[in-house]
Amino acid sequence: MRIAVLSGKGGTGKTLVSVNLAAVTKTSTYIDCDVEEPNGYLFFKPENIQEEEVSIRIPKVDEKLCSGCRKCVDFCKFNALAYIKDKLIVFEEVCHSCGGCIMFCPEKALTEKEKVIGKVQKGTSNQVTVYTGILNTGEASGIPIIKKLLARNKPESDKQTFIDCPPGSACIVMESIKDADYCILVAEPTIFGVHNLAMVYELVKVFNKPFGAVLNKCLEGENPAEKFCLEKNIKILVRIPFDNELGILNSNAEIAVRKNEKYRTIFSSLLETVKKEVHHETTSNS
Repeated sequence: MRIAVLSGKGGTGKTLVSVNLAAVTKTSTYIDCDVEEPNGYLFFKPENIQEEEVSIRIPKVDEKLCSGCRKCVDFCKFNALAYIKDKLIVFEEVCHSCGGCIMFCPEKALTEKEKVIGKVQKGTSNQVTVYTGILNTGEASGIPIIKKLLARNKPESDKQTFIDCPPGSACIVMESIKDADYCILVAEPTIFGVHNLAMVYELVKVFNKPFGAVLNKCLEGENPAEKFCLEKNIKILVRIPFDNELGILNSNAEIAVRKNEKYRTIFSSLLETVKKEVHHETTSNS
């Protein structure tokens, strides 16, 4: 079972939820797909780390063969190629590695070379297998790293896998959730929080994924995020109260369920609710 945890922006509690769900599960896998700013490893402090570089293939120019026709330049929608002063220039930092320029070159002046864009790490923390993707600074896209992370972890019905998605609703988020069995949308109790919740709500609907919401930092009184969920008929999985102790544990990169039975109860209950939701979806579609 693959559970993806999303939020419309950073800081809502996405990593808090995914880390503590993974930690409260008997045996689990945690995958940090927030490759631009991964921080799950700070909580788990994994041991026995194995590391693997991730590369993409980018164009390499043979100047002797290039005729200056500019067909490759016209093709590239990312402006990664330019023909300046009788020379074809490749801007590696913005190349998306689609390979189209090589196909369009009539002179066969473009070939491919490997470029390292980041790495994936694997380690262990008690019963949790921790995978982390790390994108090198300045690279155009983290999708190849996310693909590598998820390829290492094929969906298994009898194993709990928690995917800590990048914030927002861009392509890297889409790549992170495409094989998920269930999506958890984490939201804050503010008007701005509703705006961000709406972003990921629309995304999971497009992908036709079953989902529910976790309302974090809840206070007494009006909760705009809760109102949005009720209006859209979104199942509220749990309401996590605003809690100074939980905030301190989180800011110190401590896993709350390993420190306090109160939080272990909250996240254990959330896990059981999600399992029931996934089971319900599975039986409904069978």
